[in-house]
Amino acid sequence: MSKIVRVGVTFPPELLKDFDDIINTMGYESRSKAIQDSVRLFVSERKWLKEEAEQTGVILMVYNHEVRNIESGLTDAQHHHSNLISSTMHIHIGERDCLEVIAVKGKGSEIRHLRDDLATRKGVKILKATIVNV
Repeated sequence: MSKIVRVGVTFPPELLKDFDDIINTMGYESRSKAIQDSVRLFVSERKWLKEEAEQTGVILMVYNHEVRNIESGLTDAQHHHSNLISSTMHIHIGERDCLEVIAVKGKGSEIRHLRDDLATRKGVKILKATIVNV
C-alpha cells in the first residue's frame, strides 16, 4: 500500500464553495478524494505535453467566424499538420460562433504544436485538447 502524504491547500472562499457544491452533487464522500481526482486529471491532461510517444485524442475549438481571415488561417494550420488529423467536424453554434472538433493521432509534441498554432489565432475563443496515450 502506498504511503499517504498530507498537504495543506488554500482556496478563495468562492472557489471552495463552488468546489464543495459540485463534489456534493457528484456524491463524493470526502473533499480529499475529489481533490486527488482533480489533481490526477490535471496531471494526466498535461503529462502528454512532454510525450514523444504515439498519442490520440480530440481538439475542441470555439471561434468567431467573423474575425478577419480566421477560417482560412485555421484551414492552413490544419493542412500544415494534416499528418496528425484523422477527422474534423464543424458545427454552427450561433450567429458568429462555430465549434470545430478535430480528431488527432501522432507524437505528443506534434499535437502540442498544432494545438498551440490553433489556440493563438485571433478569433479563437476556447480551445481544449483531450489527449491520451495509445
